[in-house]
Amino acid sequence: MLYGISIALQLRAGLGLSPWDALNQGVSRHTGLSIGTVTIAIGALVLLLWIPLRQRPGLGTVSNVLVIGLAVDATLSVVPAPPGTLWVRIPLLLFAVVLCGVATGLYITPRFGPGPRDGLMTGLHRRTGRSVRLVRTCIEVTVLATGFALGGSVGVGTVLFAVTIGPLAQYFLRLFAGPEPSPVVAAGPSAASPATAAEEGAARGVPDPV
Repeated sequence: MLYGISIALQLRAGLGLSPWDALNQGVSRHTGLSIGTVTIAIGALVLLLWIPLRQRPGLGTVSNVLVIGLAVDATLSVVPAPPGTLWVRIPLLLFAVVLCGVATGLYITPRFGPGPRDGLMTGLHRRTGRSVRLVRTCIEVTVLATGFALGGSVGVGTVLFAVTIGPLAQYFLRLFAGPEPSPVVAAGPSAASPATAAEEGAARGVPDPV
């Protein structure tokens, strides 16, 4: 839901969209479909590309395809376009990008499956042997160029999103993941020898305190 809201708010800011959202907007302008509907359709098409890549979707994957597009259209229906002044549009853009970072942390932390686009990236990485960075860059550049050619909004918001979404996602992933649990070794009377206790600890994955 937060993904969809952030996309809609960035769209309302009118200062540039992320590569995939620029593509969705461009297709929407040419087909007459709502941007939310296009978001769902393109997400489903990307998901079909998982088949030859032997990727397996999860609950989060399917939810990503269906919920985000619905949330985009719902938000656009209740949030009017802001005044043309930059004093309103810039804060709206900043809030939308940060909200997307929050959504990323909340979405990935439960580990219910990657989004269609992330799965495409990891699948191509495994099949081609190319680095994740190279594969992701090629995908994003191709999508952005296509979206721009179709009339999608590309601007300072696009650059801001590209530069900040990585650090924001990393921060909120750490925030929502919480501290790593420290291993606990139960103490109590035992007739086992030190060697046996160490072996049992190793079997449980607990580090040997000695």
